[in-house]
Amino acid sequence: MKVVKRDGRMTEYDRNKIFVAIQKANDGVDSSDRISEDKIYNIVASIEARGLNTMQVEDIQDIIEEKLMAEKKYTLAKSYIKYRYTRELVRKANTTDDSIMSLIKNSNKDVMEENSNKNAIIASTQRDLIAGEVSKDLTKRILLPEKISKAHEQGILHFHDADYFLQSIFNCCLINIGDMLDNGTVVNSKLIESPKSFQVACTVMTQIISVVASSQYGGQSVDIKHLGKYLRLNRDKYKKHYEEEYGDKLSKEMIDSLVKDRLYSELKSGVQTIQYQINTLMTTNGQSPFVTLFMYIEDGYEYEEEVAMIIEEILKQRLQGIKNEKEVYVTPAFPKLIYVLDENNCLKGGKYDYITKLAVKCSSKRLYPDYISAKKMRENYEGNVFSCMGCRSFLSPWKDENGEYKWEGRFNQGVVSINLPQIGIIADGDEEVFWPLLEERLALCFEALMCRHQALEGTLSNVSPVHWQYGAIARLEKGETIDKLLHNGYSTISLGYIGLYEVTKLMTGESHTTEKGLEFALKVMNRLRNATDSWKKNTGIAFGLYGTPAESLCYRFARIDKERFGDIPDITDKGYYTNSYHVDVREHIDAFEKFKFESQFQVISSGGAISYVEIPNMKNNLEALEEVVKFIYENIQYAEFNTKSDYCHVCGFDGEIIINDNLEWECPQCHNKDQNKMNVTRRTCGYLGENFWNVGKTKEINSRVLHM
Repeated sequence: MKVVKRDGRMTEYDRNKIFVAIQKANDGVDSSDRISEDKIYNIVASIEARGLNTMQVEDIQDIIEEKLMAEKKYTLAKSYIKYRYTRELVRKANTTDDSIMSLIKNSNKDVMEENSNKNAIIASTQRDLIAGEVSKDLTKRILLPEKISKAHEQGILHFHDADYFLQSIFNCCLINIGDMLDNGTVVNSKLIESPKSFQVACTVMTQIISVVASSQYGGQSVDIKHLGKYLRLNRDKYKKHYEEEYGDKLSKEMIDSLVKDRLYSELKSGVQTIQYQINTLMTTNGQSPFVTLFMYIEDGYEYEEEVAMIIEEILKQRLQGIKNEKEVYVTPAFPKLIYVLDENNCLKGGKYDYITKLAVKCSSKRLYPDYISAKKMRENYEGNVFSCMGCRSFLSPWKDENGEYKWEGRFNQGVVSINLPQIGIIADGDEEVFWPLLEERLALCFEALMCRHQALEGTLSNVSPVHWQYGAIARLEKGETIDKLLHNGYSTISLGYIGLYEVTKLMTGESHTTEKGLEFALKVMNRLRNATDSWKKNTGIAFGLYGTPAESLCYRFARIDKERFGDIPDITDKGYYTNSYHVDVREHIDAFEKFKFESQFQVISSGGAISYVEIPNMKNNLEALEEVVKFIYENIQYAEFNTKSDYCHVCGFDGEIIINDNLEWECPQCHNKDQNKMNVTRRTCGYLGENFWNVGKTKEINSRVLHM
């Protein structure tokens, strides 16, 4: 028999533990109230006689209490209950000591590798991680209902970002950068007035980004269209200056040339300011600001021409990269870029196709940018085109008191994800078991999400003035609560999901790419969507279904289920679950088929969805990549490329980093072996375990697939 412990782990049944526990209770009472050894063995035998394959540890303890009461050993039963309670208190005692000390000693691998954007060795980052460990401990023991904590430990669901749950801060947002630039803001109690030039606007924007990042735990997005106004200010200022000074001496063409030259210098400096500021600033989270730049050239926008110029320069500088300490140009992790495809730039003869070609060149070499199809997005979001938040979750449509759609200045309250494959494992192909169990676990997810919501209720605007008082989200009064922004659909809260491929395989025996599998997969997806829609209707809170890019969670769920259920072919034996609705990486499907297939799930997963394809190094075949970009515009809302091109940040090598005979990643050019100084881009399927290479008969090594 196996015993299921409180944290979901399976352990071998040990009758001696029962015997010892009752004897401990015996020792705490008078001899007349004790039970004999024979009676103890009878209790043990009654448990074993049930013939179960597994039992919950709490069920075993309940049986012991019932048997002691049946023997009329009430004092002993009370002693046993007291012993049981004391053990529970010990389990709930502070558990952070080991995790914190291992952080200081740089040996806490799980925490140190959880966020690849953080260098866990740096003291400032360690402070954030230490605070996170304390928050996770208090969240588990005190802040969450026990059944939610237990469900998290058992991999039933994942309560995201428990390391920040202790504080009244939220996940991610779309900064209302236009309002803050036009109307001014306050940073560190200092007034920042509306900028008078493009470069100052860029500097102010990066200051805002940094402060915002320090008071939330997720990503943020800013629409760079708001900078167009300030580039126009420079153009007008330069033109006025040259006309006043040299109007009677120089031709109009010469003046225009001088204005253009000086304007480009301002443009280049401003964009360089954005790139270098974002990558050199350090937030209180111990990392560079997690920010996304939204790049959309909207036809008819007042500053359309200036926006196109800014986007072009951003892509040029991203293509070049930033110098590292070795003076080698490397690709910065931030800002992330989202490029919108529309009729004017979808490579079908549009006036901005030249900018899209530059974006494609970036994609071929540097993994950036991601692409949004304005055409598909308008179909899915009531005619609107807007950015996802930094964490790639999308807002639900919301209108202000004037009936106008509002996107910027809104945010996400938090995320809870459900483990779909685990339900399939337990159901074992029986839909009469599967659907009721799914309902039970969705109810648990709803309760966990409401914990997120309730933790934010009553939060005062004072906790983060830049968010709540000075325009990033709102302009509330000091001492005012943020409650009105949590209700009526203004902000969102997200239900994530992992493993649609695996649960479909478990329940139908086929991938969701087959006709039979797809029918089941769509039923699951629609049920998840109906759940979030009904929660929104019943509560007034905008719940969204979120296909999160949570690679580490794909690994965590699979690891928990493997420990509990063992190796299941094509499910737990891989070491990972497939993310959200994605097609498994091992299926033979080309980029066009994959995007077309996955697009049907993006419509359902309106709270967040992204699809990607693996491509080889395409620097010498840009035309092929352009064809994929054209396809994206016509067929899928949100997509990206993962280029199979590794990168060494020491020497600038841009090719394929090898695995040497000692099973280490090694740059073939400079022989650097420090993984922190490499960008190895072959881990996009969600598998985050060790990557072993079969090096021959001389070593006993497990040979696994290196997921490409």
